[in-house]
Amino acid sequence: MASVQRRVWTDNEGRQRTTYRVQVRRRGFPPVTATFERKTDADKWSRETEADMSRRHYFPQHEAERHTLADLVDRQLEVVRIDHPHAYNQQRGILGWWKAKLGAYTLATITPEILGRHRDEMQSKEGLAPATVNRYLSSLSKAFSNAVKEWHWLQDNPLRRVSKKPEPKGRVRYLSDEERIRLLDACRKSERPELYLIVLFAITTGMRRGELLGLRWPDVDLERRVAVLHNTKNGDRRSVLIVPEVAELLREHGKVRRLDNDLIFASTGADAVWFDKRWYAALKAAKVKDFRFHDLRHTAASYLAMSGASVPELAAVLGHRTLQMVKRYAHLSDQHTGAVIERMTRKYFG
Repeated sequence: MASVQRRVWTDNEGRQRTTYRVQVRRRGFPPVTATFERKTDADKWSRETEADMSRRHYFPQHEAERHTLADLVDRQLEVVRIDHPHAYNQQRGILGWWKAKLGAYTLATITPEILGRHRDEMQSKEGLAPATVNRYLSSLSKAFSNAVKEWHWLQDNPLRRVSKKPEPKGRVRYLSDEERIRLLDACRKSERPELYLIVLFAITTGMRRGELLGLRWPDVDLERRVAVLHNTKNGDRRSVLIVPEVAELLREHGKVRRLDNDLIFASTGADAVWFDKRWYAALKAAKVKDFRFHDLRHTAASYLAMSGASVPELAAVLGHRTLQMVKRYAHLSDQHTGAVIERMTRKYFG
């Protein structure tokens, strides 16, 4: 539908001018606007623009012409809400970005060129890191894949022809022996005694922050010293072994439980944001710099690698589906596996 707005204004020389602003809106296309000095030109442009849209899409013959990217996002979010509820809020934010940018386009008009242009704008105009840009692409690509395989809206995924941004090598920051001793000592002295338990839990299991703070008492078997993680980052359920010291601390921590909440590290109200405050205070007291909570996961992986764990073993402990993510720790095991070769050489070759 076209709308024409008449505007009367005075130019810099004091002359009165009249212009006509036309906007054409049609489902499946972004709004298009043009301005003319004569109304006859405005009317002609609007008729030609509407006719062009009608020739291409007024009688859609394929699902890709019936559905917009907004439809794609809405349906994908329903899938996420049902199948991966723990990831719903994150995906709503990511897919919502695409919906705001391209929601008015039909799927038939979404091309690799359009997607590639928005990929570049994420980094150049919005300052998103390459890894973040790639997550946005992956989320939308999953929606397109469902549109191809499950809903039969598309013949092909247009993001297959859009390359991802090169990412820098993954960060590997782990605690030295001195830093570990100082940090754990600072956590013991924290006003919140459970901080020491959480940090020790993370170092000895490689669990993520969300996995730890979301852990519930029914998911922990202290007799077998096993915790079951249901809502992991990749959606897989996995079990982690609890070391004896952490199991004993959990028993002590569990002697006083809240009756209205089965979270192991439950907190509500004004107390709900205690963790970040105490964590940063402990880092400062321990004089540990350039360190994030997620680096405790790197610390666990690095300690395992230096203890001789293989890449597949690291992947199993950390819950990675592929080996690529844990190859960053392979260099840490080189010096330790070298000692094994030296022992073999001395034994068989003197």
